[in-house]
Amino acid sequence: MSKNVKILLDKIRFSSYTLITMINSGLMTIEELAGYLKVTRRTIYDWLKHNKIPAVKLVGQWRFKKDKIDAWLDTQSHH
Repeated sequence: MSKNVKILLDKIRFSSYTLITMINSGLMTIEELAGYLKVTRRTIYDWLKHNKIPAVKLVGQWRFKKDKIDAWLDTQSHH
């Protein structure tokens, strides 16, 4: 196996591991959250701007924990 093929396979394995880890940890991106909540990305950004939704910024990118979002949704249904 050539060195370049081995490097490529290592990158694919790492990317797959990273993706699986994110999925298993319940972290969602803005795009995933928008799909989950059936709202636009713009709505998510507006909620972020006004601190209306639980979020964490990791390495300059917003991430959302599914369990926190579900709990937040429960509180919103009581308003």
